[in-house]
Amino acid sequence: MNKFSSVKNILWAIFFLFIAPFSQADTISDRNLMNTQDLQHETELKERANDWRNGAIIYQVLVDRFNPPSDLKAKEKLYSSPKVLKKWTETPKKGKFNEEAKVWAHEIEFWGGDLRSVKAKLHYLQDLGIDVLYLNPIFEAFTNHKYDTWDYNKIDPAFGTRQDLADLVQTLHEQGKKIVLDGVFNHMGRQSPMFQDAIKNPSGQWKDFYKLTPTTKQGYIGWNDVENLPELNLESQKVKDYIFAREDSVIQSYLKNEGIDGWRLDVASDIGFSILTELTQAAHSAKPGSLVVGEIYNYPEEWNPSVDGVMNMHGRKIILEMLAGKISPAMASEMWNTMVEDSGMNHILKAWLVLDNHDTPRLSTILPQDWAQRMARVLQFTLPGSPSLYYGSELGMIGGEDPEQRAPMRWDLVRNDNSTFIFHKNLISLRKSETALRYGYYRKLNSRKLFAFLRRTNSAHETIIVLANPGEKEVKEIIQIRDSKMQNGTVLKDQLSDKSVTVFAGTTEVAIPPHEVMVLKPQTGDYPNGYNRYKRVY
Repeated sequence: MNKFSSVKNILWAIFFLFIAPFSQADTISDRNLMNTQDLQHETELKERANDWRNGAIIYQVLVDRFNPPSDLKAKEKLYSSPKVLKKWTETPKKGKFNEEAKVWAHEIEFWGGDLRSVKAKLHYLQDLGIDVLYLNPIFEAFTNHKYDTWDYNKIDPAFGTRQDLADLVQTLHEQGKKIVLDGVFNHMGRQSPMFQDAIKNPSGQWKDFYKLTPTTKQGYIGWNDVENLPELNLESQKVKDYIFAREDSVIQSYLKNEGIDGWRLDVASDIGFSILTELTQAAHSAKPGSLVVGEIYNYPEEWNPSVDGVMNMHGRKIILEMLAGKISPAMASEMWNTMVEDSGMNHILKAWLVLDNHDTPRLSTILPQDWAQRMARVLQFTLPGSPSLYYGSELGMIGGEDPEQRAPMRWDLVRNDNSTFIFHKNLISLRKSETALRYGYYRKLNSRKLFAFLRRTNSAHETIIVLANPGEKEVKEIIQIRDSKMQNGTVLKDQLSDKSVTVFAGTTEVAIPPHEVMVLKPQTGDYPNGYNRYKRVY
C-alpha cells in the first residue's frame, strides 16, 4: 500500500467517524444546522417526550371528599357507629381521641364520595388539562384517609369494587390520561383481620408479617409509634412476595389486571433503598413504563433509581421559605440548581413538585397574600418536575392543619368569575403548550436579587426564561441569557402580561416590580418583509 492510499483511507475514516454524522443532520431532523451538543440532546429530548412520567401534571383526589355520590342514602349502612356520615356542606374539625378504636374522631367522619362519583367528574379534569389522576388510598380500611389498610386486595366497600376501579381506569385511558394509586406498604391497620390473626395465633400464616415484639407496650412496633399502624416486616420474603415480588402480588396485580399506571408509596423513605429498588423493579416488570413515586421528604439525590421520582418536598421547602423571606432569591436559586445537578434531570422531571396536599395546610392558607400564591404556582409550573395539584386548591379553597385541609370539594367555586380558577387553567395551558417547561433542560441564571432560571430544548423559539422578584422593592438588573442560539435583537415577551424586553449581546436588561414574576418567551418569527435572523440557527 502506497502513502497516498494510506492517507486516503485515513481521510475516509475521519469522514465517516466525524463528518458524515453531521452531513446527515437534516435527515435526522429537518433542521438547518445541528452542532455536537444538539446531536446529543436530540435523542435525549425525544426519549423524554415519549415518557409520560416526565413533567406530567398531577391532580390529587381524596375519594371520600371529591364528589358526593348519587346514591348516598343507599350507602348509609356502610358508615355504622362509631363512624359518622357528614353533610357535604360541613367542614372537618379536629375531634377527640377514641380510646377504644385508637383513632381520632375526625378520622372516622365521612362525606360519602366513591369511585363512581369521581368518574362522574372526569369531564372537569379533562377541561382543566391534567395528565394524571392520583388517588389517596382506596383499599379497605377503618378510617376515612385509609392509611390503615385492612385488605390490599379489596377496594373499600364505601368506595366501590375492583370493577369500579377498572371502569375508572378504562375511561381515563380513553381520555389519554393516567392513574396512580397510593400504596401504603410500610404498615397496615390495627383492626386488619390479617394483623388480628397474627397477634392471636402465633402459629398462623400471618405471624411473620408484622414486627411483633414483647419489648413494646402494645406488643408490636407501630409506624411513628402510632398504635393503629403496625409495621409490616418487609425483610420477610413472605411479605415481599405478598406485596410486590410475585406476579399475583398487590403491586403487580393492580398494574396488570386493573391497568393502573403507577404507585405513589406512602412513607417511602422508611422502606429504604434496597427494598424500594426491588419493589420498583417488580412494578416495571409487571408494566414497563409504569411510575413509582416515593413520599420522601429527604434531599432527592440518591433516591433514584430506588424509585422513579420523589415527592419533591425539598423543592417545596425552598420555594415557600423564599416567599416567606427566610431565604434570599439568589440563594434559593442556587439551592434549586444544586438539587437538580446532584439528582439529575431525568430524576427531577419525574419528581412531583407539591405545594400543598392532604398532609399540609392548603396553599391559600399557607400564603394568604395573592402575589405569593401566584408566584408559587408560576414557579411550580415552570421549574423542572411534575406539578401536583391538590383537589380544590385550583379554586382557592382554604384549610389549615389536619383535618381542615381535607374539606369536601367546593364545586360552587367552579365559575368563570373565579380569578384563582382561571389563573390555574391558564397556567396549565401554558405548561402544556411549552415543550421546554414539560421536559426541557434547566439552567440557573445569575442574579443578585431574583430567582432566575431558563428552560430550553434544542430550538431557540422554545426557550422560556423565568424571573421572579419576591422582594419588597423593584429590581433592575442585566440578566445573562445562557442560550447560544438566542439571536441579538430578539424580543422576549412576558406570557403573563403585555410586557417585553430585548436581548442584546446575550443579555437583557429588566426592571421587575416587587412581588412580580415574568415568564419570557422569544419572538422568533419573520419580520414583515420576510427577514428572519433565525433561518440558519437551529
